[in-house]
Amino acid sequence: MPERVFDLKGARVWVAGHTGMVGSALLRRLASTDVGEIITATSAELDLRQQAPTHAFVQDQRPDLAIIAAARVGGIQANRNAQGSFLYDNLMIAANAIEACRLAGVSKVVILGSSCIYPREAPQPIPEEALLTGPLEPTNEGYSVAKIAALELAKMYRRQFGLDAISLMPTNLYGPGDNFDLETAHVLPALLRKVVEAAREERRYIEVWGSGRPRREFLHVDDLADATVYAIEHYSDEQHLNIGTGEDISIAELARLVAEVVGWEGEFWFDPSMPDGAPRKLLDVSRMQELGWSAAIPLSDGIEMVLAERSITDGEADLPETSSGEAGRRRFPRALQ
Repeated sequence: MPERVFDLKGARVWVAGHTGMVGSALLRRLASTDVGEIITATSAELDLRQQAPTHAFVQDQRPDLAIIAAARVGGIQANRNAQGSFLYDNLMIAANAIEACRLAGVSKVVILGSSCIYPREAPQPIPEEALLTGPLEPTNEGYSVAKIAALELAKMYRRQFGLDAISLMPTNLYGPGDNFDLETAHVLPALLRKVVEAAREERRYIEVWGSGRPRREFLHVDDLADATVYAIEHYSDEQHLNIGTGEDISIAELARLVAEVVGWEGEFWFDPSMPDGAPRKLLDVSRMQELGWSAAIPLSDGIEMVLAERSITDGEADLPETSSGEAGRRRFPRALQ
């Protein structure tokens, strides 16, 4: 176990973006620690894209620790259609929050980024050193540039001002509170919704964007929250850290896994005319493992957890029997009907 470099006991912790999937997971994880107080503000109460109110909020609250989990996020279609908005919003959120923390003397700041910061053709698994070594994936370039800027700002503030800022770059996330809107969702929640609906409606086919060949790594958001707390307590350096499982799966394999978990026995039609995104995105997580942390939730278990959690929080509906006569007795949320 590495030396503890930050003590959470009694700390005032600001979680920016606490209503999102990542922020909610952080609140759950922090609730199991002995922090003193958790500080939050909804986007309606505090627009982090606006500098003056962001600075005033942090000056007033004076947190000891700030975790910047606020972001505008979306899947391939959403990113592709609003590159400028994704770049502007995420750039302003990060710059305003980090500068406000510096001015208020916050003891430690955590920047949560994304594996999309890496070049499209990065070596696999992707080491942290691959950053800025090649062109980005065009479909989410705006979001990626904003996240790179946040990481670099945190690094430069550490060098210039001594701000104890660390940056964590998680792989593709999923879990409770995910976005199931097919227009903006990432691939895993989109597949979950499509398969659940196909099972309920007794449809035999589902269309999936792309060839199905790209490979992706998926991390349950509760694992990310645990990794974040671990890094807060045990890490302090300018080098950003990859957070992931160290294992990936093709989109076609993911679709079949989701179908197996749901209990749907239909077929997938892949549309190769639609964009695949990067051919592979697997993170090298050796630095985090050497620090003493590894992911704990297998993908199949995590998918089961998502379905169970959403049926608890959003209501339930029985699936119909499959064509083979096996009873589909899993329970799903009304939100996915």
